[in-house]
Amino acid sequence: MSDRILTEEEKAAQQRRGAAGAAQRGGPPHMRMGQPGERSRNFGPSARRLLGLMREDRIGLWAALAFALVSVVLNALGPRILGHATDLVFEGWAGSKFPAGMTQEAVVAGLRAQGENDFAEVVGAMSHFVAGQGIDFGALRSVLLLALALYAAASLLSWAQARIIVQIVNGAVYRLRRDVEAKLNRLPLAYFDSQPRGELLSRVTNDVDNIGQSLQQTLSQLITSFLTVIAMLAMMFWVSPLLAILGLVTIPVSIGITAVIGKRSQAHFVQQWKSTGELNSIVEETFTGHGLVKVFGRADAAQAAFEAKNDDLRGASFGAQFISGLIMPMMMFVGNLNYVFIAVVGGLRVASGSMSIGDVQAFIQYSRQFTQPLTQVASMANLMQSGVASAERVFEVLDAPENVPERSGVLGFGTRGEVDFEHVSFAYDPQRPLIEDLSLSVHSGQTVAIVGPTGAGKTTLVNLIMRFYELNSGRITLDGTDITELTRHELRSRIGMVLQDTWLFEGTIGENIAYGKPGASDAEVRAAAEATYVDRFVHSLPDGYDTMLDSEASNISAGEKQLVTIARAFISDPSLLILDEATSSVDTRTEVLVQHAMAALRSDRTSFVIAHRLSTIRDADLILVMEDGRIVEQGSHAELLAARGAFARLYAAQFAGALEESA
Repeated sequence: MSDRILTEEEKAAQQRRGAAGAAQRGGPPHMRMGQPGERSRNFGPSARRLLGLMREDRIGLWAALAFALVSVVLNALGPRILGHATDLVFEGWAGSKFPAGMTQEAVVAGLRAQGENDFAEVVGAMSHFVAGQGIDFGALRSVLLLALALYAAASLLSWAQARIIVQIVNGAVYRLRRDVEAKLNRLPLAYFDSQPRGELLSRVTNDVDNIGQSLQQTLSQLITSFLTVIAMLAMMFWVSPLLAILGLVTIPVSIGITAVIGKRSQAHFVQQWKSTGELNSIVEETFTGHGLVKVFGRADAAQAAFEAKNDDLRGASFGAQFISGLIMPMMMFVGNLNYVFIAVVGGLRVASGSMSIGDVQAFIQYSRQFTQPLTQVASMANLMQSGVASAERVFEVLDAPENVPERSGVLGFGTRGEVDFEHVSFAYDPQRPLIEDLSLSVHSGQTVAIVGPTGAGKTTLVNLIMRFYELNSGRITLDGTDITELTRHELRSRIGMVLQDTWLFEGTIGENIAYGKPGASDAEVRAAAEATYVDRFVHSLPDGYDTMLDSEASNISAGEKQLVTIARAFISDPSLLILDEATSSVDTRTEVLVQHAMAALRSDRTSFVIAHRLSTIRDADLILVMEDGRIVEQGSHAELLAARGAFARLYAAQFAGALEESA
C-alpha cells in the first residue's frame, strides 16, 4: 500500500495523464466498451517467452522429456505386438481347417486348384502356418503378457512425466507472481495513475492464474503428442510405407484447419481477457464507492454499466470458445475419413497377400494414434491462445518503464531533517509546467505549513520530497545530500507521513501501530499510543490493543483511526514529517486530541503540513503560500496577515464564508 498523498491538483494531473493514455488505447474505458479487442501482436515470440519462464527447471524438463520418450516408444510397440497376437489367432484358425501333415505349399496349391485364389494368397503370406495345429495358446499368452507389461510401464512413465511437468509449471507460475509483485514495487506512481485498479488487479490475478492453468493442461500433452506423432509415423513406415504415405495426407489438412480457425479465435481470446479486466475494474470501483452510488441514486447506472460489460465479456467468451471448439469436430472428421481410406486399402492388400491381417490391424491402430495427438493439439489451441493472450497482458506489466534506477546509497547520512529545494522544476504533462524554478530552505526542527488554492502544487511539493515523482530539473537535498543519491528505502525510512485518508489493515490495533516500526516491542507501541492519545480510547475497547480491526476499520470512529495513524508515524521516529490535513474528517472534540497528538509528533523534528483549515497552522514556524506552482508568499501567520497579500485573502475568504453560513 503506497503512502502517497493525492489531492485536487494531482487528481487534475491524473485526469490529463489518464486522458492521454486513454487516447492511445482508444479512449477511456467507458468509451471503449464496444470496441473490438486487439489482435495478439506476436503469438510465437510471446509463446517462447512464456516457455522461457521454465528455463530454471531445464533438468526437470529433460527428465520429463526422457520419460515421455520412453513411454511413447513402449506405447508404439504395443500395436505391433498385438498385431502379432492377431496373426497367431488367425493362423491357428486357418491351420485347423486343413489336415495335419500338409505343407503350407500344398495347402496353397490345393486352394488355387479349387479357385480360391484370394484365400490362397492369404495362407501363402502366413509366417507361422501349421496345418492341423490350431491356435497356439502358449505363444498367444506370452505375447499378450508382453503387451500388458509394455502398456503398464508406459503408463507409469507417463504418470511420472505428468507429475514433473506439474511441479515445473507451478514453480514457473510462482516465479512469475514473484516477479510481477517485485515489478509493481518498482513501477512509478504515474503508471498506477494511468491504469484502472480493477484492470491491473485482473492482470496480476486472473491472467496469471490462466497462464498456470493453460500450461498445466497443455504442456504435458504437447510433449507427448509431438513424440507420439513421430513414433507413430516411424511405425507406420515400418509396417507399410505405401499406407504411411497415404496417411500423411491428413497432416497438411489438419494444419490448415487449425491455422484458419486459430487465427479467427485469437482476437476473441484477447478481447475475452481484456473484457474480464474491464469488468473487474467496474466491480472494484462500484463496490469501493458503494455508499456514494447509493446516496446519489446511481445504482441503476452502475448496474447498466456492469451488464453492458458483462454482455461484452459473454460475447467475446462465446466467440472464442465456439470458434476454437470447431477444431475438434473438424479434426475428427478428417481422421475418420483417413481411417476409412486406410481400412479399405489395407483390406485390399490383405486380400492380395501383401500384408497380414495383424499388420493391417496394427497400422489402423497406428493411424488412429497418429491422428489423435494432432486432434488433441488442435483442440488445445483455445487453451494455448487464451494462455498466450493472458501472458501478453502480464508481460506488458513486466515491460513497463520502471522508476529511475537507484544508486548504492550514502553512508553516514544525517538525521537532522534539513530540506533544500534548489531551482526545482516539475510537470506531470510536459506541455503544462506545474512547478518552475522553485527554491526553498527549511531548517531542522521547523514546522512548515503549505497553503494555497486547489491545483497550486501543495501536494506535488511533498510528493517530490518522497520521490514519488522525479524532478525535471534542479535538485532536492535532505541534510545536504541529494535525495537521488539515496535509495528510496533509505529516504522514506526517515520520513513519516499522516494522510488525510487513513489506511489501516486488517489486524489488531497494536499491529497497526507497530507497522511503522517492524519488530517494535509492546512497550514501544504503548508509549507511542500514550503520546498520541490512542491509549485513552483503547482502554474502553473490550480487547484493548488486541482489538481486531476489519478490512475497513469500521469498528472504530474516523477520529480514532486518525489517531492510530499518527501513533504509527510516531513510533517510526522520523527525522522529517509530512502531514496532510489530518483533522479535516473528524469532529471538533476529536480534532483537539488530534491536534495535540500532531503537536507531540512534530516535536523536535522538521514537519511539512498541507493545510486547508488555516486556523490550524497559527503556530507554524513558516507558512508557504503557493499559486500555480510558485511560492508567492512566505512568513509567519502574523506576518502574512499583516502583509495583506494572498494569505490574507485566503484567510478572509475562509472565515467570511464561515460567517455567512452561520448567519
